[in-house]
Amino acid sequence: MIVIGGGATGVGAALDAAARGYKTLLLEQHDFGKGTSSRSTKLVHGGVRYLEQGQVSLVMEALKERGILRQNAPHLVSEIPFVVPNYSWWEGPFYGIGLKLYQGLAGKYGFGPSELLSKEETLKRLPNINTDGLRGGVIYYDGQFDDARLLIDLVATAVEQGATLLNYVRVTGLTKDADHMVDGVEARDVETGEEFTWHAKVVINATGPFTDSVRRLADPNAEGMVYPSQGAHIVLDKSFLCGDHAIIVPRTSDGRVLFAIPWHEHTLVGTTDTPVEQASLEPVPMEQEIDFMLNTANQYLAKKPTKDDILSTFAGIRPLLRSGDKKNSASLSRDHSIQIDRTGLVNIAGGKWTTYRNMAEHCVDEAATLACLTERPSVTKHLNIHGHDHKAERFGSLAFYGSDAPLIQEMIRADARLGEVLHPALPYCAAEVVWAAREEMARSVEDVLARRIRALFLNARAAMQMAPHVARILAVELGRDQRWQEDQIQQFQEVARGYLVKK
Repeated sequence: MIVIGGGATGVGAALDAAARGYKTLLLEQHDFGKGTSSRSTKLVHGGVRYLEQGQVSLVMEALKERGILRQNAPHLVSEIPFVVPNYSWWEGPFYGIGLKLYQGLAGKYGFGPSELLSKEETLKRLPNINTDGLRGGVIYYDGQFDDARLLIDLVATAVEQGATLLNYVRVTGLTKDADHMVDGVEARDVETGEEFTWHAKVVINATGPFTDSVRRLADPNAEGMVYPSQGAHIVLDKSFLCGDHAIIVPRTSDGRVLFAIPWHEHTLVGTTDTPVEQASLEPVPMEQEIDFMLNTANQYLAKKPTKDDILSTFAGIRPLLRSGDKKNSASLSRDHSIQIDRTGLVNIAGGKWTTYRNMAEHCVDEAATLACLTERPSVTKHLNIHGHDHKAERFGSLAFYGSDAPLIQEMIRADARLGEVLHPALPYCAAEVVWAAREEMARSVEDVLARRIRALFLNARAAMQMAPHVARILAVELGRDQRWQEDQIQQFQEVARGYLVKK
């Protein structure tokens, strides 16, 4: 199999296929997770609002996958308590009943129990909540993760299972056999310009928002199956949400829920649901999205954030399926769809990060049947993901590396300079840059600062100040010259400016 696309869906499919014993190649035009898969709300969840919309089967599937993911990647997936603050008399019983149902649908994969909270109990859990009119709250538990870190560990797991995964190799065309059926890809190494042609029994298109662009390489007249919608986020200092509890605002003016979540010692607020005409590799939050998030957060937080408080802002493009009310992207299904074009190209789109494993299993089942491959069952339900460690918190700031953390600590013991923190505002050290280059296929300053460590997403200005140091370390590791360093710094600064709020 050849898989096009190095996000959660594509890497998940490559892992599933390789774990079954199929020879698998994955190609990604930029870096793994460059697009949507590094720009989520950092939640592994069933989706409370999908339950309200009546999408019970989707919620049940996601809650099951949430539990499986916590078992398979305990170093990256953790339980987080959410509080729904109540300001009207009816909110407590209304949300209490709904969240009891949400909890019950998880069955044996459930997290902590939901319960009603008094005003005093709510304030104890959310000391920064707006107290004006507060009556109490409802607490429930969901999952949290680091999306890009999980993706990198999935890449490593797929490689361990025998797959070949290449970043910075762009698919430029699809080849066809005598019957005009897709039988391979034409591709170009973005770094060297070298061109390749690879053939396969089946090709999977898992390019998310770019699904239709790839489909039209085989059939220029293919009708669109994806409707892009942008979700934006802002990142604030930890002081805006003290403690380890998150806030969920179940009803906002755009029909979504809004979250304020503690993440990596910061406060993450999001998200929006804004239809966009065209997908971009580097989407930028719109001014109205930032205003919406600030205005909504100000209604619930005692400490009122302003644009001056935003440390970073980012956006991702959801590849929603074309159905329902296209004028309201919040109403479009978050379920996934597998479509086989008349050219034999297998396309998978839609879905959620939480359900990536189940999506991949379905996709590989379809692809293997189409290609008449030997039938082999999926094994990913009980497959530990690279870094698997139930007690990773003992590694402190390196906890997200799981079982790899001791290897990074050993590097620091061997060379104390690698233990130097890259910037006082963030916990990342030089050893992590070396590790990213040697073990995690990082090819650029952006790869490191955006996805191997999360500096760009947490504090854009700090990341910009770190860039020259990171470029020097990478240049040594990758054998690059001074000109390369200068180009890398310039390219990163251009990208990073999109994470800064215009005031």
